Amino acid sequence: MSNFQTDSQNDLSASENTTRNTLDPSDWQSLREQGHRMLDDIIDHMSALHDKPVWQPIPQVKRDLFTEPLPHGPSSLASAHQRFMEDVLPYSVGNASPGFMGWVQGGGSPVGMLAEMLASGLNANLGGRDQMPLEVERQILHWMRELFHFPESASGLFVTGASMANMISVLVARNRILGQSVRRQGLADSPKKLVAYTSAGAHGCIMQAIDLCGMGTDYLRVIELDDQYQMNLVQLKQTIDNDRAQGLTPFFIAGSAGTVDVGAIDDLDAIADIAAAENLWFHIDGAFGAMAMLSKKIAPRLKGIERADSIAFDFHKWLQVPYDAGFIIVRDGSLHHDTFASPATYLRRETRGLAGGSPWPCDFGPDLSRGFRALKTWFTIKVYGADKLGSIIDKTCDLAQYLKTKIEAQSELEMMAPVALNVVCFRYLGKNNITADQLNETNADIVADLHESGLVAPSATSINGQIAIRAAMVNHRIEQRNVDILVEQVLRLGRLKLKD
Repeated sequence: MSNFQTDSQNDLSASENTTRNTLDPSDWQSLREQGHRMLDDIIDHMSALHDKPVWQPIPQVKRDLFTEPLPHGPSSLASAHQRFMEDVLPYSVGNASPGFMGWVQGGGSPVGMLAEMLASGLNANLGGRDQMPLEVERQILHWMRELFHFPESASGLFVTGASMANMISVLVARNRILGQSVRRQGLADSPKKLVAYTSAGAHGCIMQAIDLCGMGTDYLRVIELDDQYQMNLVQLKQTIDNDRAQGLTPFFIAGSAGTVDVGAIDDLDAIADIAAAENLWFHIDGAFGAMAMLSKKIAPRLKGIERADSIAFDFHKWLQVPYDAGFIIVRDGSLHHDTFASPATYLRRETRGLAGGSPWPCDFGPDLSRGFRALKTWFTIKVYGADKLGSIIDKTCDLAQYLKTKIEAQSELEMMAPVALNVVCFRYLGKNNITADQLNETNADIVADLHESGLVAPSATSINGQIAIRAAMVNHRIEQRNVDILVEQVLRLGRLKLKD
């Protein structure tokens, strides 16, 4: 006991940052000054993103800094901040940069960053209880009902991202077809063998959701794509008929509003017709594309989204809310509630006091501990407005079309898929006859070389077995000059590699 007291006293005497009995500072003014320095530094970083490399390789010496043993004694906030500035910030993934075009990731915004600071200071747990932060989340739900033309009875929930939102939709659809008894008895007691459907262009998290929900990926039918990279609806209907003939129970269709590889939009209205005729749950994975409802130009192409039973999407993509901020909206709010609500005694509800305000968000998903994701989303929509955010979506789609014209003007480049929204897939073709393997290797190397250059960062994908350079225009900071750099550097690197 005496050793513990001595060690504890030594730690406390070494610390000049906190009071003896709390983690609050002993000098609030010093904390304020250091906090201002930290805020200034990150704002300086954001304001200079155009002049910094998108990404750079991490030296081993920097990685080694983060293998130190658990620190038992204190250190200053200023020294930790310095470590961040020198050893973390320069080696991030770079999705805030205007040159980042790899994967579908938003760039964040200064407003969202400041709102996240406020949310962190408040430190609210939005699992439940009667608190104003929950009204902020309910405000976002109200706005999403309006945006997607869903009824007032529709429910919604902030989650980490569309992967979790898609899994929630599968669980709600499962309970619809099997009844609430499945929560007690599980799938094993059901005589029905459930089958789900999605397209070959769908995100892998759809298959993961079927796996994690215990249905088995063998019972997810992956429907081929047509020449527009949309779900082949003739094959979908035939597959449903075949499964019914074999005694299986079709229950769920996941359409895509913006596929992960090429940004295609499935024929949502036609899928809704099939789902209605077959009595299937119609879910839409709109991870980034659903937010195109904010665009007057693109929204008509999402016709049918208002007929969905559920929609998964991310505010942290096209809406530029800082990570993470995913969302699920479900037409049948009562069914959504009954899929997750728990009668645990420690979650007892009251009509007054902190335990009021039922139902709680924990009644609509698996998380009891939940951060205040709604605040940065609310700030983003309130400060910028829906029209401004819609114009940003238009801008990124216009840039994708601009890139398409640049590619088509170069005989050494080849388009690999139609440009439906903001994703452009192409490859360096060269001038000479080159084998398919050489082309694949060359284009994969070009992407890696572009990353290491720090100038621009697309990703690579596979289109019909061929490696494509994939440029996703998501970040609000991307400009024409970034697109020009991409084309110039692809041509330069391709010529060097193939010596054309």
